[in-house]
Amino acid sequence: MQGSFTPCVMTMPVNEISILLIQFPVSLSVAENVKAIEAALAYAHPGELVLCPEGCVSGYSHDLTFLRQIDRKAVEDSLSELELQARRRGIHLWVGAVVNDGQWRNAAFGFTPQGQVHTYYKVNLASHERGTFQPGCSLPLFTLEFEDGPVMVGVQICRELRFPEQWGWLARQGVQIFLHLNNATGNASNRSVWRSMLVSRAAETGRFVISANNGAEGRQGPTIAVSADGQLLGEIAHRGAATLRVSLDMSRVTNWYLNQRRKDLVDIQAVES
Repeated sequence: MQGSFTPCVMTMPVNEISILLIQFPVSLSVAENVKAIEAALAYAHPGELVLCPEGCVSGYSHDLTFLRQIDRKAVEDSLSELELQARRRGIHLWVGAVVNDGQWRNAAFGFTPQGQVHTYYKVNLASHERGTFQPGCSLPLFTLEFEDGPVMVGVQICRELRFPEQWGWLARQGVQIFLHLNNATGNASNRSVWRSMLVSRAAETGRFVISANNGAEGRQGPTIAVSADGQLLGEIAHRGAATLRVSLDMSRVTNWYLNQRRKDLVDIQAVES
């Protein structure tokens, strides 16, 4: 981990869902990554939803030779430890990891205070992942229990940001918050493009979008929280280790634009597997 975490504290209204976004330079060392996550969890409050970047446990690289170095047992043990941390701290913790259950998968894991484990496998793989990773085959919805009631979330990973039909379908199924685990690095000149897409996904669906990116140098997107109307709630624009806390007023979620779409021209339906 490079440096220490710099909290970005924002005023939080009462009776709203609190979100903690975690950013740090993701390495190829499972031990270093978990150490960074645990250091950031020191800032987590009971009842919060905590989001970390894509591949933040196992490490991730566009050069897929990194898969040969992954200690699968260390990844499994670390995920079990983070599951325990979520229960102990009373938080909803979402982390990313590359795992192998007979085939490589790019996954997001959600650990709840009640001991549930939610799993999402990246559906729309990056070009360099195809042929090596097994894609997910569904867009699941996850119901998380908070003090004031249940909230439905949907998960998307990294470049799935570029496929709005997935986000729109999830929103129409009832998702209220999008969790976007990101590891977009390598071309900082694309940062404004990634940022604009995150804002668009919120504004067009009427849903909250929270995105945690790798804090490494050359990052293409910010760690950011966007309101259901597309307005900025908070952002970590710099690289390095940092946390960002925001509050989501769930009454802001709306179907205003979704309900105005022309089904007679374009309609998207789920395909039964």
